[in-house]
Amino acid sequence: MALLLDSGAGMLPAVAVVVLTCVRTVMEDRVLNAQLPGYPDYARRVRYRLLPGVWRSPPQRPAPPRSAHLSTPAMVRVIECQTLAADAEERAAAYDRNVSITLETLGHASLPLLVLGQGTDLATERGVECPGALPAPSDPGLVERARAAKAALGDKVFVLGHHYQRDEVIEFADVTGDSFKLAKEAAARPDAPYIIFCGVHFMAESADILTASHQQVVLPDLAAGCSMADMAAISQVEDAWDDLAEMGIAELVIPVTYMNSSAAIKAFTGRHGGTICTSGNARTALQWAFDQRGGVDGEGKVLFLPDQHLGRNTAVRELGFSLEDCVVFDPHQPAGGLTSEQVRAARVILWRGHCSVHGRFSLEAIKAARATIPGVKVIVHPECQYEVVQAADEVGSTEKIIATIEAAADGTSWAVGTELNLVRRLATMFPKQHIAFLEKKVCYCSTMNRIDLPHLVWALESLVAGRVVNQITVDPDVARWAKVALDQMLALPGKNARD
Repeated sequence: MALLLDSGAGMLPAVAVVVLTCVRTVMEDRVLNAQLPGYPDYARRVRYRLLPGVWRSPPQRPAPPRSAHLSTPAMVRVIECQTLAADAEERAAAYDRNVSITLETLGHASLPLLVLGQGTDLATERGVECPGALPAPSDPGLVERARAAKAALGDKVFVLGHHYQRDEVIEFADVTGDSFKLAKEAAARPDAPYIIFCGVHFMAESADILTASHQQVVLPDLAAGCSMADMAAISQVEDAWDDLAEMGIAELVIPVTYMNSSAAIKAFTGRHGGTICTSGNARTALQWAFDQRGGVDGEGKVLFLPDQHLGRNTAVRELGFSLEDCVVFDPHQPAGGLTSEQVRAARVILWRGHCSVHGRFSLEAIKAARATIPGVKVIVHPECQYEVVQAADEVGSTEKIIATIEAAADGTSWAVGTELNLVRRLATMFPKQHIAFLEKKVCYCSTMNRIDLPHLVWALESLVAGRVVNQITVDPDVARWAKVALDQMLALPGKNARD
């Protein structure tokens, strides 16, 4: 416009805007390079900032991010390779993403935590990697650092280790167990102000719900999630309930939610009069739910979240329902992909979710084990597919698998269908028995394996330095309703409700 009016003065504001934009771009680029993880790599690949060929930034060197950069949102869904190497830059170059986070604690050498960019099995669901071997052990020097930090904290810290954790982490656990057992153990230690939960996010949430207000729960890596829990978002579940209400059957439905779920889903269950269950007490929980609506022979229904396999196996194998009594609600389809008639005829509405590890075990793997291992007994987790559970000799929770193998006679051969770290540990614990992993491919829970020695050392040493990192805090209202559902589980009859 200034040129059209032949006004030189009118050009001055435009020139000023261009200059200010360039200055702002340069300053913004410097801030992003210094404070945004991954931006230096982006800057090396995308050089031009304004117009191609007009201006580009100079080469940037990655600045070591502050430790706070590990506090990424809890729902981060990437897979991280958490092994330690001498040269972080050389190792990062082996991955497509070429991103690393470097932590320095208490004057020690930095802990490079590398983001996995390749090597995953793209044919699998999230949360599973089948590279042919477990991750390499971390630097042995970290063992002494972990011991020193834990000793310095003394009774102030209580470390929980899930059965699926790698051995280098389990070594420092004060107690090991499944998710609910560990949460209860944390609640039973009110004198420990710090709880380090070496598990995944939903487990740490449960610990925060059940522990006292003065206790702080730390998850060494906030990106340690659970693919199964991710398959049931609270918005999806609330929409599903609205669908059931529109069909006129919501008043007949009691939600039963597996422990492997977010605090928000547990709270939804509490608000709607349901209960939480574990793999060990799923039968008791389902029976209780049906009893609220006239019993197994009545017209009531159960909405089972989020693992369809545990729900189906329990309803059909233990409560006498048929496969036709079960329907699968797909949250990605309108009305779950079901008609009103299908839902009305069903007794068990299964959420379309599953465990990415246990879902891999196949009937073919059982046949192969029986063909190659004389007299083998197959024991699997109830999160496995129905046909796998049907073909197995024994089915049980993680705790039951351990107890069953421990009680077996020397020389018994087992093919075990559960997470690889535990299977390897069982083989070490019971050397007089022959223990094999059921699947041919070496698969482990990648999200659980995010918690490695570098992360644990960082969390411990940060506490020694007076910093609480990666604290898990559940919203008070969510925690209140989630505890209602958890308390209902504790009130269920039978030993398995509590143990």
